[in-house]
Amino acid sequence: MSTICALSTANAEGGISIVRMSGENSIEIADKIFKAFSKIPVKDMKGHTCAYGRIYDEDKIIDDVVLTVFVAPKSYTGEDTVEISCHGGIYVTRKVIEICIKNGAEPAQAGEFTKRAFLNGKLSLTQAEAVMDIISAQGELTLNSANATHNGALFNKINDVAGSLTKALGELAAWVDYPEEDLPEVENDTLLCTIQTALKQLKTILKNYDNGMLLKNGIDTAIVGKPNVGKSTLMNMLLGFDRCIVTDIAGTTRDVIEETAKIGDYILKLSDTAGIRESQDKVENIGIEIAQKKLNEAILVLAVFDSSEKLCSEDVQLLESISVKRAIVILNKSDLESQISKEDILKYCNNIVEISAKNSQGLDNLCECISKVLEIDKISGQDNIFANERQKSCTINAVKSLEKAEQTLSIGMTLDAVTVEIDEALQSLLELTGEKASEKVVDEVFSKFCVGK
Repeated sequence: MSTICALSTANAEGGISIVRMSGENSIEIADKIFKAFSKIPVKDMKGHTCAYGRIYDEDKIIDDVVLTVFVAPKSYTGEDTVEISCHGGIYVTRKVIEICIKNGAEPAQAGEFTKRAFLNGKLSLTQAEAVMDIISAQGELTLNSANATHNGALFNKINDVAGSLTKALGELAAWVDYPEEDLPEVENDTLLCTIQTALKQLKTILKNYDNGMLLKNGIDTAIVGKPNVGKSTLMNMLLGFDRCIVTDIAGTTRDVIEETAKIGDYILKLSDTAGIRESQDKVENIGIEIAQKKLNEAILVLAVFDSSEKLCSEDVQLLESISVKRAIVILNKSDLESQISKEDILKYCNNIVEISAKNSQGLDNLCECISKVLEIDKISGQDNIFANERQKSCTINAVKSLEKAEQTLSIGMTLDAVTVEIDEALQSLLELTGEKASEKVVDEVFSKFCVGK
């Protein structure tokens, strides 16, 4: 394969930039453009060693750098690799890349370094995908899961299932193809147990996918309530800065204001909505309709009430609408004398938190309640491996095939028919791990990577 080159750190000013080359000519190219102060040529350097020196464009000094050599196969890509740590200016970094290309390297494509690691057997496809999950992780749980997948946890889970199916297929094939060998007949109960065990393992992965998407992408959260109960002030408190306009005038918020807040290890995709009430204002009514839509679509609802006022008919209507949702009733203005009966609220929702958004009081209790309602405490990045959309699709296909195999076996059809479905499931799992993934699938996976990874 050709020798590729790219920036592996952010394309922005910083203390250091790292330019990476990988391929059979990377050490030869580095030897042309780098001179170590120790006078040792790059081609004579041992793997996993560094040298301090200068990058030259012919006779012109470009920068003082540290050059690191990784000799195949003991490198990230499995090929000879050179990393140049130069000063982190945009121009000087670009100049180093240009010199590498001028001397024989080619610009790397998106994800090409990790793709080569996969093609050279350094990583499975699931391990390779986890690289981007590590980069994009925004909390401890998602980072733990990404690291577990990168270390082979998902591959091992799928490989165990695939191994049990391969064994069953082997026994079925041997019994059908070599009847003269007097092999023991495949027991239906044993085969059914194998199928059901595989289904259980795969369905656990699918269940964890939903948890993973919540933690990776954020939880759609609607802040709802009557006008002037403190919805915008609550949003500002959760964000930690003033994003929403706050006034004493009812109906100030007419459109939906959306922001993302990080609460502990999870992300809330907040929507501050217009106050839900009866209104003759045409513009405000449009905002109220959008607020109702956000309430219906949200995974989590934060229903805000003014605790200094008694419940009215509009409050009761809101309580009724959230009774079937994952919801928290927030009694705002706890710094004032309370006029609300909690017993009346408990008829509709068991999760009640008292806060004073204006004084930023009660945030810790609210965060604890959010974790409880979403059952975040039951999600552990060590025990739960969060699959991505491609992996989910392969798992779903395998589950469908195994469910057909289970049904086929239960109604007494021939084992040939069962074999076909089990083999379909196995092919889906091998596509998931990358052992039988098409070139198109592999290209699609790595096209989502950044160029230098």
